[in-house]
Amino acid sequence: MPLEALTAVSSIDGRYRGASEALALYFSEYALMQKRLVVECEYLIALSGVRGLGVRRLSDKERALLHKLPNISLEDARAIKAIEKETNHDVKAIEYFIKQKLAKTSLADVAEWVHFALTSEDVNSVAHGFALRSAVEAVILPALQEVERELAATAKAHAKTPMLARTHGQNASPTTFGKEMRVFESRLARQLEGLTKSHILVKWGGATGNYSAHVVAVPEVDWLRFAKRFIDGLNTATSGKKHLIKIALNEVTTQIEPHDTYAELFDNMRRINTILLDFSQDMWRYISDGWVVQKPKAGEVGSSTMPHKVNPIDFENAEGNFGVANALFEHFSRKLPVSRLQRDLSDSTVERVFGTAFAHSLIGYKSLVRGMGKVSVNKKAMLESLRAHPEVLAEAIQTALRREGVAVPYEKLKELTRGRQVTLADFAKFINGLDISDKTKKRLKALRPETYIGLAGKIALNQNPRR
Repeated sequence: MPLEALTAVSSIDGRYRGASEALALYFSEYALMQKRLVVECEYLIALSGVRGLGVRRLSDKERALLHKLPNISLEDARAIKAIEKETNHDVKAIEYFIKQKLAKTSLADVAEWVHFALTSEDVNSVAHGFALRSAVEAVILPALQEVERELAATAKAHAKTPMLARTHGQNASPTTFGKEMRVFESRLARQLEGLTKSHILVKWGGATGNYSAHVVAVPEVDWLRFAKRFIDGLNTATSGKKHLIKIALNEVTTQIEPHDTYAELFDNMRRINTILLDFSQDMWRYISDGWVVQKPKAGEVGSSTMPHKVNPIDFENAEGNFGVANALFEHFSRKLPVSRLQRDLSDSTVERVFGTAFAHSLIGYKSLVRGMGKVSVNKKAMLESLRAHPEVLAEAIQTALRREGVAVPYEKLKELTRGRQVTLADFAKFINGLDISDKTKKRLKALRPETYIGLAGKIALNQNPRR
C-alpha cells in the first residue's frame, strides 16, 4: 500500500499531518541526513584550517562546494539509503555518499579526511542537538507564544469578570475569570523562560570519548581546543543568527554524550504540556457548566445522533495529545541518561522518536489556540451561578469579625452556613444580632458575592515582564 496521509500508521503523518508537518524539517530521516552531512562537511572545512594537520588548505570555491553539499534532494536521500542497505550503518552511508560526491571534484584528494578519527555518535550527537535546538526555536516556541498571547488577552479582557471558584469541587470564595487565566499564563511564562535559557551538550571525542585516534594520528594538535572551537563555530556557521538555546561541547563523555541536557529539555517540555493539559481540563469544565460558550461552526456536527451538541473537541484533542507527548518525554528523560557501560545502541532508537513527542505537543498547542478562538465568556451565567451561592461570603464575614474581637466567629459562621442553603437575608439577620458597631454592620451587609473578589482584577492585569 503506498504511503500517504490516509495510509500512514501514525496519526501525526496521517490525520494531523497539516498540523505537524513543519517538524519534518527537523525530525524526519531526510532532515537527519542533512544535518549529518552538515556536520561532516563543516568538520572537513575545519580540519583544513589546522596548520600541520596534513589537510591542504581549501579554496573558497571548494569551501562553498562543501557548504552546498548538504542541500540534498530526495533523490540524493534515496541514494544514501541505498548505500545503507549495503553497509547496514546509516552514518557510514553518509561518509560514503560524501566521498562519492567529492570523487568527482577537486576535493577528491582530501576525501579520506571525511569522518577522520570520529565515531558515529560524534556526528549523531551534534546532528540531533542542532535538530532539537532548531525545532524548538523555529516551531515549538512560536506555537507556545501564541498560546501565551491567547491566555494573556483573555486574562486582560476578563480581569474583573466575577466567577464562582471551586476548591475540592465545592463552592469557594469568588475569583475572576481573567485572574484564573492569568494563573495559567504565568505558569506557562515561567516554563518558557526556562526553555529559552536551556542549553544542549554534544560530544566530539571519538570511540570512547578520549580522542585516542586523534592523538595517535596527529599528536601535535590540541584536540580538546579544536573540538570546542569547532562546536562553538557550528552555532553560527549553520545559521548566522543568534540562538536562544546554546549548543556546547561536553568534554567528559563515554562513546556517547550522557543526554542529561536532553532530559532537562524534555522535562521542561513535559512541565509545559502538563500546565496546558490542566488548562484544557478546566476549560472543558467551564464549557460544561455553561460559563464558557462555544461558537457553532456551519456544517459541523457534535454527535452522530444528538443534533444539539457542540462538543469541546479542541480542548479534548489538546488534552489527549499532551498525554501522548508527555508519556514519550517522560520515557526519553528516564531512558536516555542510562547506558550500559560506555554505550549501547538503545538510545539511537529512542532518538528517532523525538519528532513524535514534539509533533503531538504541537498539535495540542494548535488545538488550544483554535479552541480559544471559538469560545466566549458567558458573563451572565457566571454571575447567576455566583449569586446563587451567597454562602461564599462566610469567609469574608468571619474574617472581619476576628478583627472586631467577636468570640469564635468561625464557629458561628460554620453553624449558620455549613451544609445549609443561606440567603443574603440570613446573613443580614445574623450580622444585626452581633455586638459590633453599626458602621461595621453596614459594611458587612453590603457584601455581595460578585464584589468579593479581593485583588483578583489587579492580579489578572499584572503583565508578565517577559512580554
